[in-house]
Amino acid sequence: MDYQKKYREKRVTPQEAVKAVKPGAWVDYGLCVIHPRVLDRELARRMEQDPSLRDVNFRGGIALWQPEVTKIPDAKERVTWNSWHSSGIERKLIDQGMGFYQPLRYSEMLRYYRENIRHVDVAMFQAAPMDRHGYFNFGISASHMSAVCQVADTIIVEVNPNMPVCLGGHEAGIHIDQVSMVVEGEGDPMAEMPSGEISKTDQMMAGRIVPEIQDGACLQLGIGGISNAVSQQIAQSDLKDLGVHTEMYVDGFVDIAAQGKVTGARKSLDRGRQVFTFAAGTKKLYDYVDRNPALMAAPVDYVNDIRVISSLDHFISVNNAVEVDLFGQVASESSGIRHISGAGGQLDFVLGAYLSRGGKSFICCASTFRGRDGERKSRILPYITPGGVVTATRANIQYLVTEYGLVNLKGTTTWQRAEKVISVAHPDFRDGLIAQAENMHIWRASNKR
Repeated sequence: MDYQKKYREKRVTPQEAVKAVKPGAWVDYGLCVIHPRVLDRELARRMEQDPSLRDVNFRGGIALWQPEVTKIPDAKERVTWNSWHSSGIERKLIDQGMGFYQPLRYSEMLRYYRENIRHVDVAMFQAAPMDRHGYFNFGISASHMSAVCQVADTIIVEVNPNMPVCLGGHEAGIHIDQVSMVVEGEGDPMAEMPSGEISKTDQMMAGRIVPEIQDGACLQLGIGGISNAVSQQIAQSDLKDLGVHTEMYVDGFVDIAAQGKVTGARKSLDRGRQVFTFAAGTKKLYDYVDRNPALMAAPVDYVNDIRVISSLDHFISVNNAVEVDLFGQVASESSGIRHISGAGGQLDFVLGAYLSRGGKSFICCASTFRGRDGERKSRILPYITPGGVVTATRANIQYLVTEYGLVNLKGTTTWQRAEKVISVAHPDFRDGLIAQAENMHIWRASNKR
């Protein structure tokens, strides 16, 4: 087969490609680092020149730069940005009235497209250059892209030679026969997501988690300072033969692997492979994952499937929370009605890790934060801030970790868990929380104070 001939036949200019977007269209940008660059810029230019191109709906998520289509002068009246998981950029779009969150359980995302959304007008995203077999690798975001392409009328691949090629998984690319148009990008560097700074609080929480990890454990880490602290301490530990099976692959895993801690030798599935569904980090990460046979990129309905997670022994899941209340409810998406990020795969991994033989699920929450008024406020609350969204229910949480301790809430009554949750709150707030617990009838007179 002469795939290069097909490539040439489907290669078009960005100006020609974006003509596929019509008024009222739903346009899918993929997820995170694979959001289109050249096509986004050209579509924004076209929208500025053509006022009739209105009511254009975009899907994306974890935007690392502001999409150009949201910068046109009258974007709020003509554009909606619908995010599967919000970055700081997308929070600003929500504040501006053109951004909206799409609630999800991440493991179900391919089914959302195939069974519920069922139709995308135009899919446009960055991919690696076509290989000799006619395939464009989805690069660092296999995630749900095969399902997006399955239901899309028009598929436009923006080729970026800097996109890492991620090997090993299924549904990790698309063939030239399925592609409608090919646009050659301008070689934009991969957008970077530097590791967050590690605070003293992060170090203290990590210091409580890492001793709970044993040789041969399989790791899932979220994003942020606590995950960076955990990976740093693991890299400096004596742990060995660790495995990786994680929704998001971040720089911390590269550091752990560089210290020889990761072999995957004891994994019951995908032995020897570090499995992930999307990645974001620095150039260090992108260079490491490129064509690395030690890694495996796979769609999220495999990576986040609790049946898969639970089949991996000694699974360790580490995730963050915005608030935790005295019932043990976990809010990780919002603070009241203020949207923060998204559900992601937190519930998938909380459930899967607990079902794993010897598995442990950790929800990490700094005990306090500074409000805009500079006042210290507690993240441990009597009940979730009204309007807040519960990501993991009180029946799901296993270990709660703050800088003041680690407690296991499984199997506890309401008065037992109230006592345990308060025990890891900041000392300045404990008396007030006890008084609230008494009013809520979840505090027993004999509880420890």
